[in-house]
Order: sequence, then C-alpha cells, then structure tokens
Amino acid sequence: MSELIQLEKRDHIAILTIANPPANTWTVDSLAALKKTIEELNDDQNIYALVVTGQGEKFFSAGADLKTFADGDRARANEMAQRFGEAFAALTGFRGVSIAAINGYAMGGGLECALSCDIRIAEEHAQMALPEASVGLLPCAGGTQNLPWLVGEGWAKRMILCGERVTAEKAQQIGLVEEVVPSGQSLEKALKLAEGACKQSPSSIARCKQLVMSARDGRSHSDGWRMERELFVELFHTEDQKEGVNAFLEKRKPEWKNQ
Repeated sequence: MSELIQLEKRDHIAILTIANPPANTWTVDSLAALKKTIEELNDDQNIYALVVTGQGEKFFSAGADLKTFADGDRARANEMAQRFGEAFAALTGFRGVSIAAINGYAMGGGLECALSCDIRIAEEHAQMALPEASVGLLPCAGGTQNLPWLVGEGWAKRMILCGERVTAEKAQQIGLVEEVVPSGQSLEKALKLAEGACKQSPSSIARCKQLVMSARDGRSHSDGWRMERELFVELFHTEDQKEGVNAFLEKRKPEWKNQ
C-alpha cells in the first residue's frame, strides 16, 4: 500500500483517500496502489461499498503532475498511460457500489477517477475539467469514453475540445454528478449512500452493476433482457438469495454473506 493512497474500513464500507498534497496528483506508485487496493477489496467478502475522496479541502485530484511529461519521454508516457488505464479499469470493475466524494477540484485524471465510479457527489465549490488538450495531451484514462456516456456528446466536446471547466452546479445540470452538497459534506453524503447500498444484497448488486454497465457495449435490448434472466437465475446459486427472501418473509433484517 502506497502512502499516497490511504484506506479505512468502516463495517462494510471502504474509504479510499487520494493523499498526495497539495493537489492529490497521481503517480506511477499511487496508480499501482489503487489497482492493488481494488483487487484486495474485491477479495474481501466483508466489503460491499467503496467511497473515494481526496485529502484536504481544495482538491479531489488534479490528475497527473505535468512535470512527468515535460521532457517528452515516450516510454514514461506509455507507462503512465498504462498505469492510469489499469487503475481506473480496476475501479470501474469494483464488484460493489463505488461513490466519488468530490471534495474540490477534479481535473484531468482526477475527473477520470470520479468518472470510473458508479456515483458522484460534488461539493458546491468543486470544479471539473478535462484540460489535457490545452497542454498538447489528451485524456487517456477513460475520459473520452466515459464522459460522453454521462453528459452526451455535445457537453463532452465542450469540456474536452473547448477546454470548458464546469462548476458543481453545472455538473449536476448536465448529469456529470448526481448531487451537489455544501462544502465539507461530500464524504458524509457518500457514506450515507454507501450505507444504503450495504442494505442491499451484495450478490445482487454485483450482477445489477454488470447489467447496467453492459448497456454501454451497444448490446441489443433483447440481448440485455436475456442477460437479465440468466443472472436472475444465477442468483439462486447464492446464499444471499435465500437469505434475502426468507428474511423478508420472516420480517427481519437480512444477514448478507456476499456468497
């Protein structure tokens, strides 16, 4: 575990803090640590939800430190691109519910990290942008793919091609974030959502997430409906399915085992 990535566990919730002040920038080490952390959380049957936030009050994350690319070293650029891709692909593939608590500026790879989460909560002072083209680069960690899915092609082009920065309020209006909260309250709100997710069957959540994400692959409706039916039946191989139904019938809270 890199010191640049801090992990705390509260019951069934993992809290991951990007901790590289002053701007919580990503490095080769912190990206590798993120990937490894997600893999370990996926193996931890007691973890159902993940909250990602930034250290401090000003930055969620400013992305990569541009000094990394100042000398034009292609090998270093390739390594960073691969690390970014692997880390955020792992975050996207987290089997539980992931929530970004955007506590400040989310720029470049910082915003791409938030885009890799299932849900985004932004504090009212937060600002978001993908400014890579302004310095001769491009978003290489899912930004060009995930942003249009959330906000549509028009706003994605405004942010990526025209370098437009959006406020938290505008981000909510265009669908980039799901909710805006007062400054200092994003983590609290994200934890509240995570607690709600933990009341759901983790076995069901993993399959529901798989189905929702599969819609991005351009599947036909009939194929999506087929997958729904197959995964519905697959749940009958889990202990959580029996526990959930019987807990409801017995008027008690279910005790999930994530199995």
